[in-house]
Amino acid sequence: MSRPVAREPDWGSWLRSWDEQQESFNPSRERRFEAMLDVLAATQPSSMRVLDLGCGPGSLTARLLDRFPKARSTAVDFDPVILRVGQGALRRLATRITWVEADIGSEGWPRGWPTHRFHAAISTTALHWLGPDQLRRLHRTVAGLLRPGGVFLNGDYLPWARRDAGLGKIAEAVRKSKYGSLGSEWTGWNRWWKRLAREPTLRPLLQEREARFAHTRKSSRHLSVEFHLRSLRRAGFRDVGVVWQEMENRVVLARAGSGRP
Repeated sequence: MSRPVAREPDWGSWLRSWDEQQESFNPSRERRFEAMLDVLAATQPSSMRVLDLGCGPGSLTARLLDRFPKARSTAVDFDPVILRVGQGALRRLATRITWVEADIGSEGWPRGWPTHRFHAAISTTALHWLGPDQLRRLHRTVAGLLRPGGVFLNGDYLPWARRDAGLGKIAEAVRKSKYGSLGSEWTGWNRWWKRLAREPTLRPLLQEREARFAHTRKSSRHLSVEFHLRSLRRAGFRDVGVVWQEMENRVVLARAGSGRP
């Protein structure tokens, strides 16, 4: 007797529930996305090529391509499961998305890529996984992947430096009173992954994911916004600064140099 064919997961439902769990600890997520896309609209051509770093299942890429029908995205992540969710959920945009499995925290990850440069690099709620040396290296790498005048946009929880601990305490007090503590994000995150683990067709990818991240620690201390700004300037970016924020929830902008000395 032949075995029954495994049911195809409802990828769209999984993407929607991913968005819901992300918004559970960041209710301003859509406003952050909108601010990033507003910058792209003001600075880049409508047919822009965009690099989405730590893309997850493509939430930001989907909003980018819906707003800019001529744009294209190269979406990069190292999680084979989350990439599969994105590929399934965003089939309608398949001709405009290039999915890439790569570890942006490693050295030399874009080696062998096409020679064209990107108009923009974007990232949201992803780069806090990187340590100081990894982030500095990523900034230098991205600077070399962007066209002159191209922009880098990073939306994330970016705290004040230790010397501004008082501001950080105020921001955290406001956050707790409105949304709960920062650590509450793990509740929705863990629940989502436990549910996804019940999908039989994903078992091989889940096993690969577990092996790949077996020695990865959860990020316990986000690098300060000052660290990000300083690293971007040292990587050769100009016009570096915070262009949107709600307390310590921020979007950092940096523009690639002209290419001239």
